[in-house]
Amino acid sequence: MGLIEKQQNIIDFTLSSLLRRKGKNAALVVVYAVVVFTVSGVVFFTRSIQEEASIVLKHAPEMMVQRLIAGRHDLIPLSYIETIKQIRGVQDVKARLWGYYFDPTNGANYTLIADEAFAHGDGNIVIGRGVERNLPSSVGGTMPFKAYDGSYVFLKMKEVLPSESELVSADLIMLSVNDFRRLFGVPGNQATDLVLSVKNSRELSTIAAKILTLLPDTRPITREEILRTYDAVFSWRGGMMIVILSGAVMAFVILAWDKATGLSAEEKREIGILKAVGWETSDILLMKFWEGAAISLSSFLLGVGAAYLHVYLASSALFEPALKGWSVLYPHFRLTPFVNAYQVATLFFLTVVPYTVATIVPSWRAATVDPDAVMRS
Repeated sequence: MGLIEKQQNIIDFTLSSLLRRKGKNAALVVVYAVVVFTVSGVVFFTRSIQEEASIVLKHAPEMMVQRLIAGRHDLIPLSYIETIKQIRGVQDVKARLWGYYFDPTNGANYTLIADEAFAHGDGNIVIGRGVERNLPSSVGGTMPFKAYDGSYVFLKMKEVLPSESELVSADLIMLSVNDFRRLFGVPGNQATDLVLSVKNSRELSTIAAKILTLLPDTRPITREEILRTYDAVFSWRGGMMIVILSGAVMAFVILAWDKATGLSAEEKREIGILKAVGWETSDILLMKFWEGAAISLSSFLLGVGAAYLHVYLASSALFEPALKGWSVLYPHFRLTPFVNAYQVATLFFLTVVPYTVATIVPSWRAATVDPDAVMRS
């Protein structure tokens, strides 16, 4: 028998063996694919949301300076601007006014940001898409706000921010500086925090140390520190999702291992017959290798493909609440795919390789035994 003919026989027998047990194999592929789908979906979503956050934070200030009182963030005097400007390397310092407003009508928290160059002037606001979806009226209507002194301020909605920015603007409301101070009672000589730009980004740590020396009641926060915090938060949430689902994953591992390592009497007789008709041990191992590879690879492709479609086309409906966190105003956006070869290779070696290898060990044991003993067992 030639090499090509032998290889063809192995392939033909592998296919017929899979078809003879098509019910069991199909059930195993489905369960296997669900596990791969779950793990790869969490990996894809977590990585993409981290990349989205890094892209957004590229436009964030290089450093922000907050004032702390009793360990809590407090308003910062505008006089601190001149002190910080005296530090060598600081290019510009600006004050920011922003805060949160709780709307008891729908239980949502809005982020309010004051813009010194607000185009619509006093008495008007610009809202995000998430805010618009939770209001009975939109552009042209008025929105009531309860001020710090108990009075009500009515602001007219002039514009809705574009949906392309919804990842960062879903709960955003932009208004003038005068309206912000009137709503929250912030004095004219104070701001929420300060943002600064530097001439050389490598001097950020040095500048932060000088700020702490000159203004010990402040806390400088760099853009890199914020990015690391986001990475840690989403990595932690992704890890928690996998830990929560680890029970189901372990149950499948036990099932797959039992199926792979425990040959049935029919499979043992099959191996004995193949040995009796002249098949070598290497041929049987190759056949079992292709059986395991066909099942695991099919499950891998189905699971990864379904996870890709679910995360990037269906907005990750299953994982979104757990990985984004709790919120009334969820942003509606479609993630940009960030799938690299390292992620796919890691998923492949964690799912396909162990099962494929596990199918070879019991087959090798059965193939090295005398054919008569195998068929009688």
